[in-house]
Amino acid sequence: MKTETIRSEDSPFTIRQILLPLIAIIVGMFMVILDGTAMNVALSGLVKDFKTPLSTVQWTVTGYALAQAAVIPLAGWLSDRFGAKKIFLFSVTMFTIGSLLCTLANSIDQLIIFRVLQGLGGGMVAPIAMSFIYRLSPPDKVGSIMGMMGIPILLAPALGPVLSGFLIDYATWHWIFLINLPVGIIAIIIGIRTLPNIERQSVPALDLLGILLAPLAFALLSYGISEGGTNWSSFSTLTGITVGGVALLLFIIVELRKKQPLLELRVFRSANFSWGIIVQWILQIALFGTFFLVPLLLQEIRHYTAFETGLLLLPQAISSAIMMPISGRLSDRLGARPLVIGGLTVVSIATFLLSHFANTDQIAYIILPLILMGMGMGLSMMPLNTHILQAAPRHLVSRVTSLTNSFQQVMNSLAIASLSTLLVSQAKYHLKHGDLTPISASIHSFEDVFFIQSIVALIGVLLAFTLKKPNKQVETNVPKEEMHLGM
Repeated sequence: MKTETIRSEDSPFTIRQILLPLIAIIVGMFMVILDGTAMNVALSGLVKDFKTPLSTVQWTVTGYALAQAAVIPLAGWLSDRFGAKKIFLFSVTMFTIGSLLCTLANSIDQLIIFRVLQGLGGGMVAPIAMSFIYRLSPPDKVGSIMGMMGIPILLAPALGPVLSGFLIDYATWHWIFLINLPVGIIAIIIGIRTLPNIERQSVPALDLLGILLAPLAFALLSYGISEGGTNWSSFSTLTGITVGGVALLLFIIVELRKKQPLLELRVFRSANFSWGIIVQWILQIALFGTFFLVPLLLQEIRHYTAFETGLLLLPQAISSAIMMPISGRLSDRLGARPLVIGGLTVVSIATFLLSHFANTDQIAYIILPLILMGMGMGLSMMPLNTHILQAAPRHLVSRVTSLTNSFQQVMNSLAIASLSTLLVSQAKYHLKHGDLTPISASIHSFEDVFFIQSIVALIGVLLAFTLKKPNKQVETNVPKEEMHLGM
């Protein structure tokens, strides 16, 4: 099938004509999102297989998230410079090659490196996919077509832990990555044959200093925090935090002085946007840190198999998927504030319950908080994302999604690094100061961390009261050819 070349402002395709390109894009997105959620269930097995502490193994997740954060801001620039089709296919190919290398990893160091390669490829898939669909969709069908993109976003987190658990219990962890190979090849073949060539656009000079400083700052800060679990006064801990902090400060200075920065930090001049993004960070820490901890609790303390753990996590994803469309409709009438307040309140209650149920064998006592967690996530996440977009100054709207997506990945990595460090340090504390067995000390450490998570979520509830309903004018008036820059 011959691919067509279109200009960025055109929408020449019908629903039938974009069906196959849509399949290629959805398959690519599904593969990337599924692989990200599958790793949480695999961590406990990797600790045992590689005989490596959690503080090291967690970098298979942290490194992946940081790699994604590093390349997300480049998606728009690379699409304009080299063409969206080429960059999308290159990204899926890099992710697929990274998956192959992960299956061949013989050490935890190799696996971490190959996961970073996966993240570098996977990070650009979603932003370019959103831009592609927006450009190809008939003007009167943009909403329904973009809604179809919710398929991988909702299904992958639900199926990832179940599939991962099944493969770990009945095969090996290698199959988590091996299964990506045929899926990636299918997406590449369909994409080559059906994705149209969108006309390239002129681009500003690439912000090379920003590209170097941002990953350096975020990676070193995460490394320093994770090393703190061993010794907060060690050379590696102090070096990571100090050098990472200096790099972050330099990155902020450089980006504020650039006319075309890698990340548009000037958007923080909007107080409503700034409060919204802070609440979003708190939500990320409360949610994704817990998503990282719960599989460890179920496998390490309660001794569930990986597959059983995946099944126990399924109600959480289902409840989130049910609440998302409901919160979307309510958001149009009520605004984000009541939904975010309600959602974070539910998350706080769920984590508080987990802090009391960590030492129970009753499955219902574990599933109930997980369902509440999913409901809180579904109720608050999409309204908060919409609020942030609407609260941004109109002339910077096209840059907001790349900024928020990058920071979400960074906050995910920092949450995982911080909570795994806290988990280890609290276990050491309880062993040292209490007459406890190692298992009892671990249970108490999980309870402590979940309780801290509930406090973090409660702080988010209080900050959510600062959210004001944005001016509706901010939502629109963004030229279609500019919209993809923030996607």
